[in-house]
Amino acid sequence: MSEFVLHSRLEADTTFVADWSLSCVLAMNDTRYPWLVLVPRRAELTELHDLSVADRAVLMEEIARAGAALKSLSGAAKINVGALGNLVPQLHIHIVARNPGDFAWPGPVWGQGTAEPYEPAALAAFVARLRTGL
Repeated sequence: MSEFVLHSRLEADTTFVADWSLSCVLAMNDTRYPWLVLVPRRAELTELHDLSVADRAVLMEEIARAGAALKSLSGAAKINVGALGNLVPQLHIHIVARNPGDFAWPGPVWGQGTAEPYEPAALAAFVARLRTGL
């Protein structure tokens, strides 16, 4: 069995926040939305059904934990959760804080404009807040 390796696109677009029991927690580098990505640390997974029953239960709890923390930290009106995988086949779950009037509201964030990266100090501050709030 091969080892877990983070997909190069996820590595390029995100910053490491934490390792939980199953998932690597990443912050998306886009100032338009407070956005986390959970990547189960299992090799060669592409679909939720590729996880064991036990790992699916853990992942669901981690999604709920990430969503609750992101909502608390951001004050978002709604937390969107998605697992698309069309561009990045590695299994990963997006948790996105949304508010009326944000860049893509009320539509999905995917395919809407271009990411607006954080300035390095702002990204470090966001990640620090996430680490204390998760």
